[in-house]
Amino acid sequence: MKINVEIDEEIKAIEVLIRNHEWNEEVQELMERLKERKRPYFVGRKEEMQHVFRAEAIICLFTDQDSIMVRTKQGTFEMKERLYELERDLPGNQFVRLSKSVIANLDELSRFEASFNGTLCVYFRSGEKEYVSRHYVQRIKKAFQWKRKGL
Repeated sequence: MKINVEIDEEIKAIEVLIRNHEWNEEVQELMERLKERKRPYFVGRKEEMQHVFRAEAIICLFTDQDSIMVRTKQGTFEMKERLYELERDLPGNQFVRLSKSVIANLDELSRFEASFNGTLCVYFRSGEKEYVSRHYVQRIKKAFQWKRKGL
């Protein structure tokens, strides 16, 4: 992939041009990445205190009974949004869904362990682990391919 950046004082708004010999999956994924919204801050609650943190501080998000929780290096906090809403607002090149109930920060994963039934066990740098359901294994592989490409 070739990337060019052109700075021109006459241009008033950012313009992105993607050129390829065909419309394919890579072009589609680039389009989706460019359209992603990135939310600068998230707010979690612990008892009566509201804690503000950036997406980069998130280790993972998970469901705990009827609550959505976020684990950061500063602790675990309750979120008021639904998991799918948070997934939409997180940078897609940094976060991946591991199961219906867990979203992980790719930068916080340290290793994988395959199991006999087709699932994966992922270990976080913090020492915690989560299981990846078979349905999401391909998404994780794809996310790491994109991460390697630097997108």
